Amino acid sequence: MKVCIFFLFFLFSLALLGQETIRFSEYFTDHTMRIDYYHTGDAETDLITLDTAYRHKGYAGNKTHLIDHYNNGHYYVKVFDAKTNGLIFSRGFDNIFHEYQTTKEALAGEKRTFHETALIPFPKEKIQFTIASRDRKNLLHQVFTTIIDPRDVSIRDEKPAPGVEVIEFLNNGDPSKKVDILFIAEGYRDGDKEKFKKDVNRFVEVMFRQEPYTALKEKFNVRGVFHPSLESGCDEPTHGQFKNTALNASFNSLGSPRYLLVEDNKRMRDIAAHAPYDALYIIVNTTRYGGGGIYNLYCTTVSDNQWSNYVFLHEFGHSFAGLADEYYTSSTAYNEFYPRGIEPVEPNITALLDPETLKWKNLCTEGIDIPTPWEKEKFDQLDEAYQKKRTDLNKKIAELKRSGEDEETLAALEKHSEELSRQHAEQMDTYLAKSRFAGTVGAFEGAGYASKGLYRPQLDCLMFSKGEKPFCTVCDAALRRVIAFYTD
Repeated sequence: MKVCIFFLFFLFSLALLGQETIRFSEYFTDHTMRIDYYHTGDAETDLITLDTAYRHKGYAGNKTHLIDHYNNGHYYVKVFDAKTNGLIFSRGFDNIFHEYQTTKEALAGEKRTFHETALIPFPKEKIQFTIASRDRKNLLHQVFTTIIDPRDVSIRDEKPAPGVEVIEFLNNGDPSKKVDILFIAEGYRDGDKEKFKKDVNRFVEVMFRQEPYTALKEKFNVRGVFHPSLESGCDEPTHGQFKNTALNASFNSLGSPRYLLVEDNKRMRDIAAHAPYDALYIIVNTTRYGGGGIYNLYCTTVSDNQWSNYVFLHEFGHSFAGLADEYYTSSTAYNEFYPRGIEPVEPNITALLDPETLKWKNLCTEGIDIPTPWEKEKFDQLDEAYQKKRTDLNKKIAELKRSGEDEETLAALEKHSEELSRQHAEQMDTYLAKSRFAGTVGAFEGAGYASKGLYRPQLDCLMFSKGEKPFCTVCDAALRRVIAFYTD
């Protein structure tokens, strides 16, 4: 199967070389235009208004592949030459706003505003900057458009704010021909710089012993930016804990206790502006389990939990390649994130509306049934029993923290919670490994937060369950395609 994946990767690279006809130097200069805007609405409304545009030195993106053909992400930035109306740049992406639209608050009509950023190569002439959003059938519709003149005197051309140190971890050459990962320190105090460097080095080691990154290490650059926080950790609202940190990261994002996000987008982008990047990774200096990853936005992980390495790889799969969550029993803040009867755009889950056109059909195990029967009922029983225990235990810990329970009692409960999590992961790994379908590629029901109606490619994968394990064949192939897009 690995031979097949490498062959597909080779063919895709050749295809990319043939499909791009836009000359970077004809339309752009070697700088970045950062376009900040506000995104406001609820489940039914979608309003975008401009904030500020910036000119940043250098452009880290690939200068050959300017058009994004992946059809992934709920939103698309599209840039047209204002004179010819020709498409000269596009990128698919997701954001916190779209996730908010599926929450009960948004469904009840409660409007919120999020600050967002689009990064494009700096244009030579006037452009039409547009943002398109998908409807319930996943069709794209324009929701915002404006003309931007690169000579506009209001475009800010300023040096990045002081107090941020850039640290180099891996340098394989020209940023425009590499995947540039930028780690941002969050919740590390002034004396914690060496810990941040140690943590990043550990995650870099984890990444490059995991395929497909191992085989493609020379295609990556890795840097970090360190801006000290006044306090360690981050906000934990359910625990009654709030910290003064560089990015204001917080657990309980969108109402999910383990979801760890940064909503201070402007602050994040100001700090990140000190170095070139294609992908942002925020490391939060805490021991609590959690993280988050949003396609072409950023991802987060915690530094010192037993599952930090797993979360690191899993969340990067979301933010870098637009991979979907394949699990379906854990609680989330979303309501019908994937509309029933509509094929998801993500490459690793499917609604299987037509088994004959399964999106990963060329990677399926020969002769396998589609859909693929598996020992789902027993798996669901085991997993749902654990999820209830975990939910109850987390609620108890949160209540005791808010009430000021003594540290010894809390430490014992947290240790018990971590041990329960480890035992459950081992139990599920053992159960799946015994299946007659272990290692096969088919269409297994249960994915994308839905027990019924959505399917994943293999029984297990880093996008499905916790632990040290490979990406499934389909996720591996998707990651290779995106790496080629940035580097070929």
